Amino acid sequence: MDEAVRELVLGWLTKARHDLASARILGSGSSPVLDTAIYHCQQAAEKALKGFLLYHGEPFGKTHDLEVLVKLAAQIDAAFSSWQEVAIALTPYATQYRYPGVADPDFSEFKRAFDHATAFCEFVPSRLPDIKLTSG
Repeated sequence: MDEAVRELVLGWLTKARHDLASARILGSGSSPVLDTAIYHCQQAAEKALKGFLLYHGEPFGKTHDLEVLVKLAAQIDAAFSSWQEVAIALTPYATQYRYPGVADPDFSEFKRAFDHATAFCEFVPSRLPDIKLTSG
């Protein structure tokens, strides 16, 4: 694999981890910001997926639709098929709570999204055995 592509893949996976860390911070404490925290859950999964697709040279275009991205990934690695329901659950958070007029998610909804995103962001790098993320 080209070193520039490897670095870009690592960049996507690192950004995914940062989104997950942001979600954790925003979703905790005495004044959680759940609308933004849940958005970062979706973003973490999206960026992890895009890193996987980039690694395999699969174009993904400009989309926030995790269902579409998981289907692309499943064409490369059938193990992604089992993540379809998670993709469907997380996709709306790219926009659902980003604008006024919609009630913020409650903590249980955020927690489900965070757990899904965390599991997914652990799964994706496991499918890229020669990509090593540093801790932190």
